[in-house]
Amino acid sequence: MLLLLCFAAITPALWAQAPAAPAASSPVALRIWPQQAPGSPAASPAEADTTTAQNGLTGGKRVMRLGHVSEPTLTMYPPTTPSNGTAVVVFPGGGYTILAYDLEGTEVCEWLNRTGVTCALLKYRVPESGPYPKAAAALQDAQRAVGIVRSRAAEWKINPSRIGVLGFSAGAHLAATLSTHFEQRVYTAVDAADQVSCRPDFTVLVYPAYLGEENSTVLNPEIHVTAATPPAFMVETQDDPYHAESSIAYYMALKKAGVPAELHLYAKGGHGYGLRRTAQPVTHWPDLVEVWLHNLVSPPAGH
Repeated sequence: MLLLLCFAAITPALWAQAPAAPAASSPVALRIWPQQAPGSPAASPAEADTTTAQNGLTGGKRVMRLGHVSEPTLTMYPPTTPSNGTAVVVFPGGGYTILAYDLEGTEVCEWLNRTGVTCALLKYRVPESGPYPKAAAALQDAQRAVGIVRSRAAEWKINPSRIGVLGFSAGAHLAATLSTHFEQRVYTAVDAADQVSCRPDFTVLVYPAYLGEENSTVLNPEIHVTAATPPAFMVETQDDPYHAESSIAYYMALKKAGVPAELHLYAKGGHGYGLRRTAQPVTHWPDLVEVWLHNLVSPPAGH
């Protein structure tokens, strides 16, 4: 395993521990747009699980491939252990065609809840909703989702300065796009949730797709990394068919901009494993994320 590490000081007050939340309740789904989502067609096919018998298993189980999503929602999963005040908005992958809704969504929220993190699972529009700027729908949904979580932070007992995003594959691309396109909404503001910042405070990218040109360490032009881009944790494998080069390129751009970043690059593991256990060392990436998040919340002495 190759570890590329870049640490920088994080203000302790920013990540100060928050008081514990009341006992956890059941997940609650919310529509993210008060009316029809911007640019949505008047009629569209019914949302459905598109998985068939021909689709292979991942970790010995089927994957829910949610398709034809026209009404995006945000499902709030409260922590099942004492809250640390951190929230993570999760973006499942699926090539902007479907959403791997359990593998890279509900299962992720269950894990995060066990660590004291409030999880917000975004069911963003698919298909043909990205990548930005080819299509803006997924980015609109992502910006809106983070704005909603931040605007309701007090209600949900979340520290508004500890709201991050975690994405897989196309969802990781969406997380990186949001992390570099937060200064201006790509839709017309509709309410108070659009008046607060949609900048994530940190980003976790798992086998990201579409970040760079094929077989190249050149980032795609829409990924504009600056000193204001959030700290990032990245997981990638050399045998990922969507190419580790672009993950390296994003890491190097963050390093050049002085943004704290970690890149964990493994030899084998492929693409699309989610949290389901395999025989490959990459399967332990959630443990590394927990350590990274803990250090963001409680920086070691001297940092």
